[in-house]
Amino acid sequence: MDCVFLVSCGKNKKESPARAEDLYVSSRFRIVRKLIESVGSPWFILSAKHGLLPSDKIIESYDQTLKGKPVSEHKAWAEKVAKQMDSLLPPTEAIVILAGKDYYECLMPYLKGRFANVTIPMEGMDDYEHSNWLKKANVKDILPR
Repeated sequence: MDCVFLVSCGKNKKESPARAEDLYVSSRFRIVRKLIESVGSPWFILSAKHGLLPSDKIIESYDQTLKGKPVSEHKAWAEKVAKQMDSLLPPTEAIVILAGKDYYECLMPYLKGRFANVTIPMEGMDDYEHSNWLKKANVKDILPR
């Protein structure tokens, strides 16, 4: 099944401008990237600062997160991302989200309205559980259900 992957950004970043896929340097981000690239599907990064980022877009380092922000900011961010998705995402019926709740919760109404299949393999897990799950995950664990 063709699908698009959405991955959350990470706190740890390179100091100098880089392609988005190379800017984030946490072990969790590297694990997710390796899994997704083995599938060969398009993927995008959900960035607290930039919204939806193509993985090959060159950006500067920044320090911004959605964690701990008021719901109003999450909703405004989600509206921005939905507009970006309308213009950037390729046609597909399935989307897989490999991100924390802060990065998808307010997007769900849009995602469920646009995609026939929305898969969140790590749904309900906290950051610690995400990391442990990812260390054991393989390609079939991240494919749409």
